[in-house]
Amino acid sequence: MSDGFVGLDAVVEDPADVARFAEVVERLRPRCEALIAQYEESRSAMLPILHVFQEAEGWVSPAAQRACAEILALPLSVVESTASFYTLFFREPVGKYMLQPCRGLACIIGGAEEAMAHFRERLGLGQLQTTDDGLFSYEEVECLAACDRAPCMQVNLEFVYDLTNEKIDAMLAEMRAGTYAVAPAVQTSQPGKTWSVKQDTEKKSAGAQDVSSPNDPGGIGDRTGLEMLRRIESDPFPVEVRPTRERLVVDGAALLSGPIVVSNGEVEH
Repeated sequence: MSDGFVGLDAVVEDPADVARFAEVVERLRPRCEALIAQYEESRSAMLPILHVFQEAEGWVSPAAQRACAEILALPLSVVESTASFYTLFFREPVGKYMLQPCRGLACIIGGAEEAMAHFRERLGLGQLQTTDDGLFSYEEVECLAACDRAPCMQVNLEFVYDLTNEKIDAMLAEMRAGTYAVAPAVQTSQPGKTWSVKQDTEKKSAGAQDVSSPNDPGGIGDRTGLEMLRRIESDPFPVEVRPTRERLVVDGAALLSGPIVVSNGEVEH
């Protein structure tokens, strides 16, 4: 692991925020190292470490993802792809109270539709939205596996069972008054109207288009993988690949300080 956090200025513009987050990283580093020590492979600690940063910041910011990559000595693209896969990692700021009523079958039968409509009416929110004051974020989620106490929900991942409109009203009142049993989450950045992240608009792979066998576009039977393996076995660097901007390829080579030689002879570092 590196002794210092580098590259923060690439994702944080305000120098004061750079200094503040650097302090956060150093404060959390012992916890991260303790998590890493629990696993044979350090990258197995990625999810717990991301949770540590989200607990401290209220969301998994680009700076937090970069810090996680630095601590684990992984390509940033690996951390980004992991954080974007799991819905419990918020890549945009969210409210202090994340309200997640269940819309699974048992809850729907038990009255969840009425409860969700009541939430939306009381909060003035739709799916994946946050109140203007930043206090509440709202998301209707799939089965929470508490079917015997339906309809149910989670508040900052803590279960609430047997929802009624009266229970919802009392809950929201206590949250606004600061007396609710579940503590509000840390909030270091003001959330916007939604924390939904737009899909990457970069050009995607054509997949199985224009290949001899649509069932075999680079998988079983495609010998390019074997050729790549032979080259890696004989000489890990340089690795010859087609021209690419694929983050995992570029970031991985940069991490290992090895060049990528593309087929037209140009070298990308």
